[in-house]
Amino acid sequence: MAEDVTRLRYSGLPTAGRFANRALLAAAASVLSVAIAVVPATAVPIHAPAYGTPVAHNPDSTQRADQVRDEQWQLDKLGARTAWRTSTGRGVVVAVIDSGVDGSHPDLVGRVLPGLDLVTPDEATEPDPVGHGTTVAGLIAGRNDDRRGVVGLAPDARILPVRVLDAENRYDDALIVAKGVRWAVDNGAKVINLSLGGNGDSAALAAAIDYAFARDVVVVACTGNLATSPEAKVWYPAREPGVIAVSGLERNSDNLWSGAITGRATVLTAPASGLVGARPPGGYWRVQGTSFAAPLVAATAALVRSRYPEMSAGDVVNRLLATAKDIGPTGRDERFGYGLVDPVAALTAEVPLVHRNPLDDNDPPGVVGFGPAPGATSADDPDAEQLGLTGSRQETQWQARAAGSQDDASSERLWIGAAIFVALLTGAVLMVRRFRQSSR
Repeated sequence: MAEDVTRLRYSGLPTAGRFANRALLAAAASVLSVAIAVVPATAVPIHAPAYGTPVAHNPDSTQRADQVRDEQWQLDKLGARTAWRTSTGRGVVVAVIDSGVDGSHPDLVGRVLPGLDLVTPDEATEPDPVGHGTTVAGLIAGRNDDRRGVVGLAPDARILPVRVLDAENRYDDALIVAKGVRWAVDNGAKVINLSLGGNGDSAALAAAIDYAFARDVVVVACTGNLATSPEAKVWYPAREPGVIAVSGLERNSDNLWSGAITGRATVLTAPASGLVGARPPGGYWRVQGTSFAAPLVAATAALVRSRYPEMSAGDVVNRLLATAKDIGPTGRDERFGYGLVDPVAALTAEVPLVHRNPLDDNDPPGVVGFGPAPGATSADDPDAEQLGLTGSRQETQWQARAAGSQDDASSERLWIGAAIFVALLTGAVLMVRRFRQSSR
């Protein structure tokens, strides 16, 4: 809370005190000049402060809301406004298997369906205690019916939230993630976004993904971040055949984001840094990570599925690959995959049907033997093995974590901004004191 400085009393200072004041003023001016010299042009906050810190939602603050909207550079990069002339994702359900989704966030009201909590199913907890899943959901389906806040690339799609990540934004059991995938498939998802992963494979999760493919669902996953990975190998499930593995680009650039994991399994790229996202309970933050590139590809798949409702999931995948903007070596490469996802081309280009998923080099998954998602099934159920609910002890130690974080560079800029503020405040106080003394 701001202090009322008009009530402060001052008394005359001795010569030593005036000398100290002059010294402090000179020091403040020096700090200010240095701070101004090192602050980059991009360091101006969209509103105070927004670098990884929640900002209270204020429906009456049109200026702040417009600034949030204007900061969404990825919409221009991907030609969103042109794409929306053809499709907005209406009628498509996208499952966000993540840390949960706060459907009460102003940008997501009316966009979030009843979901499933596999972490604390019997406890009354926040819908998304971390905020990661809410950010992912906003990038996919943030509302576009006003001028406030974050808008998604597929603003008329619906989000099906499935919570599998705990309050530390991770989960140590791949079977839970597999269960979430199956539940999402059985509850209407046509696209699944997995902004999480780990280094070890999982037979149970592979079976769940095959279950999704067998029921005509597009699966998108992030390739992972170097900062949270013991090795620079594309995460699982992104490297599962048939999954669209998404790596990330730097802000306003066709260069790979410095923190992105990439490799042979990489399929597409999308913006991954300097992104503004929705954060519970009604604020925003700037984020970075392949976690936030993947939902832009998932949203593009939703646009295509809305535009071509009869098109198979395999042909949707093929269309995304065939229309990607090639930004690396000619053809598919290990850094960018097929290139930058291109929503406009994916919606409008002439692409022959192939009637299969070109990324899936496994045998077609069998439909016989796949039952519904195991809602309350226990490990003692005789069908549990068939449904992928059991596994070796080694498999249950598989670690899933989110591939996204607050923008570290933005945090550095926040400290610089704080230094400037302190210097200005110190200088102002000293100037007031000198003026009062000279007027006596």
